[in-house]
Amino acid sequence: AWVTGLAFVSANLGALEIIGMAANGAQYGVMTVHYYWIGAVPAMVFLGIVMMPFYYGSKVRSVPEYLRLRFNRPTHLLNAISFAVAQVLIAGVNLYALALVMQALLGWPLWVAIVVGAAIVLVYITIGGLSGAIYNEVLQFFVILAGLIPVTVIGLVKVGGVSGLMDAVRESKLGEAGLHAWQDTGSTANPLGAHWIGIVFGLGFVLSFGYWTTNFAEVQRALSAKNMSAARRTPIIAAYPKLVIPAVTVIPGLVALVTVQGLGAPSGDLQYNNAIPLLMRDLLPNGVLGVAVTGLLASFMAGMAANVSGFNTVFTYDIWQAYVRRGRPDDYYLRIGRYATVAAVVIGIGTAFIAAGFSNIMNYIQALFSLFNAPLFATFIIGMFWKRMTALAGFWSLLLGTLAALLTYLLYKGGVIHFNSDLEESFWGAGIAFVTVAVVAVILTPLTAPKRDEDLRGLVYGTGGIDLKADVLAGDTAWYRSPVLLGVIALALAVVLYIPVF
Repeated sequence: AWVTGLAFVSANLGALEIIGMAANGAQYGVMTVHYYWIGAVPAMVFLGIVMMPFYYGSKVRSVPEYLRLRFNRPTHLLNAISFAVAQVLIAGVNLYALALVMQALLGWPLWVAIVVGAAIVLVYITIGGLSGAIYNEVLQFFVILAGLIPVTVIGLVKVGGVSGLMDAVRESKLGEAGLHAWQDTGSTANPLGAHWIGIVFGLGFVLSFGYWTTNFAEVQRALSAKNMSAARRTPIIAAYPKLVIPAVTVIPGLVALVTVQGLGAPSGDLQYNNAIPLLMRDLLPNGVLGVAVTGLLASFMAGMAANVSGFNTVFTYDIWQAYVRRGRPDDYYLRIGRYATVAAVVIGIGTAFIAAGFSNIMNYIQALFSLFNAPLFATFIIGMFWKRMTALAGFWSLLLGTLAALLTYLLYKGGVIHFNSDLEESFWGAGIAFVTVAVVAVILTPLTAPKRDEDLRGLVYGTGGIDLKADVLAGDTAWYRSPVLLGVIALALAVVLYIPVF
């Protein structure tokens, strides 16, 4: 469980976490911690306690496969295709972030850095498969921390410690508001430009639960655990390092804000994405800089490896085997999976240049999550707890929820509707997608025939078919390994950590 748990959190420690959260720290201040303490930990605990028994107990190989069993093949295919598209788009974000570092620290051209990084990931995923990705991610987790901790410590020393950083932030463009998580969220007059309703419902519920509970790139790590108990503990173990990662992402972002002149200026060349690379270049001596650069490279490769391994699994099992070539030997599908890996990396090189068009890649990522993850989560969670929901309702809910999120984004970009920031749009876009799914499900379900209860065993809450202790080894029955206990402690710590920055 600890191996899959570290791989679970390391798979998320890609560009989104390192470059994106440091950029958010510089742009939005302490409010960035919402992405961790309300926007990650509760969903990770929920996944471990409530949802993993259905994933692991039904013995599905992917999230789309669960939707096929719960609903029907059209819902399965729709989700498989949307997931595959999302993974190559996010893989491009990781590649672009890697190229930013190489460009800032080594002077490499953007395209050279992208191709080199992609080639390394391609080699170890193709040869080692999921096991290779997981063990690399465990090692990379420690390398990432070894690279980020010196940046945080030296940065704090430069600005006069925590008190010096707080004083400097007060004098920056963020002001006092940059030091608080919940202050002024009764309106949108805060750095994030978001109301607390959008933060709690849009980020804390829809986006967060949509990402952590249905994103196969992370769930796949838990599915590889040795038994049900280990699978349930995987995301909960991952929640503990997730609680403290803001110390090495948000704090460097704040340090960059007050030390890098012109960072994020509308008319300047220094984007918020440059916060971490520039800090490393300016603060670290050569020996430590080498470790830090290695840590960043590890983070991008871990993130991209998660995207690529998730893509090749879903493409091979949920698209190729299910709809193109059925009944072939395992060796055939293994070969197809390797071809899919190559294709994903090549497409990721192309999508890296899409990410280059965003000054803060976190805004781009959140837009992708509201489009792909939010409607999937709504369909998933309603179908898991409402056995009456029909297959036809599942398909149309997922499709129309996705289109609602896309329409919200296009209307915002076209100036038809107004939000205070790109992030606020993603929060509300996710909420609109969730509500659309729920409304469509309620309207269509009474008009169509449900599945029989025996067809839903092990797939829907209350239908039975899941034995939480069926394959638990003797060593996993200790009280301190209880998923519920570990989860409650993680939630309590998240609340406690909010107190100093409320």
